[in-house]
Amino acid sequence: MLTIGVDIGGTKVAAGVVDDQGEIVEHTLRPTAADRPDVVAETVVDVVRELSEGREIEAVGVGAAGFVDETRSVVRFAPNLAWRDEPLQKKISDLVGLPVVIENDANAMAWGETRFGAGRGQSHVVCVTLGTGIGGGLVIDGALYRGRWGMGAELGHMQVLPGGRLCGCGNVGCWEQYASGQALVKDAREIAEAEPERARTLLGLAGGKIEGEEVTEAARLGDDASLAAFRSLADWLGQGMADLAALLDPGCFIVGGGVSRAADLFIDRARQVFAERITGHGHRPLAEIRLAELGASAGVVGAADLARLR
Repeated sequence: MLTIGVDIGGTKVAAGVVDDQGEIVEHTLRPTAADRPDVVAETVVDVVRELSEGREIEAVGVGAAGFVDETRSVVRFAPNLAWRDEPLQKKISDLVGLPVVIENDANAMAWGETRFGAGRGQSHVVCVTLGTGIGGGLVIDGALYRGRWGMGAELGHMQVLPGGRLCGCGNVGCWEQYASGQALVKDAREIAEAEPERARTLLGLAGGKIEGEEVTEAARLGDDASLAAFRSLADWLGQGMADLAALLDPGCFIVGGGVSRAADLFIDRARQVFAERITGHGHRPLAEIRLAELGASAGVVGAADLARLR
């Protein structure tokens, strides 16, 4: 039984044919225009038609970075795509002639990891996706938790520091302003500007423009400013997971996203901070903190499986 999973990002659309064991049979990748909703929908239709050729496809699941309504059909708002109350499910379904399910991309990733990746065997999972911002997904009692209006688990927009940094969502002090890829770069830049002697390696690598790749490389070379930025990220990540554990008491956290490729620089410290700051520490079981296993395929696999289980 085959379904198609589609993962829509700000610059590309990834899609794959997925079997009921979570294995990708065929995969494709297309660039797309984030500022043109119709072009994005057309790109999704094109990849579905391409992947359907010669196959019996049961349904299509689409993971989209935005607020997806409770019917899993309309993208209410997408901060990095030009979607406002976009009836994406109908647009795609009408053109491909298959059942289509729309899901938040982080939810799809969390489901993929829980079913076929790092969360296998777990029924209570919190998935934290560290990219430019922070995405999140919750699996509770073995079911994906979406909230009343389909917009739950926006973990990156919990306020962790009142009066803190301005966030792209319009609020201030959101978690993703302190424990994400953009936070890592911002911290490194601030240290380098204030104390350039601590950032000699970083400044030498960056050549005037500090980005995440340079911060990671400099940290591995022992650059003090870059290591300090990773320590800050680890502290905020560990504290945030401790707060989530107080609320949700999961058996497992899964940390994924692009920043997790540098996990060797922060994950041990994050685990330590989590253990020290969790409510009732020393008197309760600790959730495992695992790294995601499916990588960039998690969203495709999760979306396809959600379509199968619609």
